[in-house]
Amino acid sequence: MHYLHAAIAESMRLYPPVAMDTHSCKEDDLLPDDTFVGRGWLTTYSAYAMARVEDVWGKDCKEFRPERWLGEDGAFRPESPFRYPVFHAGPRMCLGKEMAYIQMKSIVACVFERFGFQFVGGEERPGLLLSLTLRMEGGLPMKVIRRESSVI
Repeated sequence: MHYLHAAIAESMRLYPPVAMDTHSCKEDDLLPDDTFVGRGWLTTYSAYAMARVEDVWGKDCKEFRPERWLGEDGAFRPESPFRYPVFHAGPRMCLGKEMAYIQMKSIVACVFERFGFQFVGGEERPGLLLSLTLRMEGGLPMKVIRRESSVI
């Protein structure tokens, strides 16, 4: 389950469900890099773009590599929510984060136990559509293969 957790986190790092987020500033403030943000200003960040910054994730930032989330002992090792803002950070951290991971892992484990999947869309990756949530243009064409059930 540690590797599954890592694979889900890595998927959301590269393709965050909410790719961009906007916040308003309640009072004058400075960002960590000393950028001034005035009271009432709106600030927007892109979790999608942050996942592709070498200074944040390393030279392999564009690669799907779940191992980046695992410690030497193979256990899942979470990142700072300020580096991985998929569930936000600070006082506005998503309260349902742990439940969301439990649901995702449960569904993936149940489905993968019964079915195999093969991408049938060709060489080109599907395009992305940015709306309130990030989604694939035209969906993700897959061939679903029922696994042989084994009776124990």
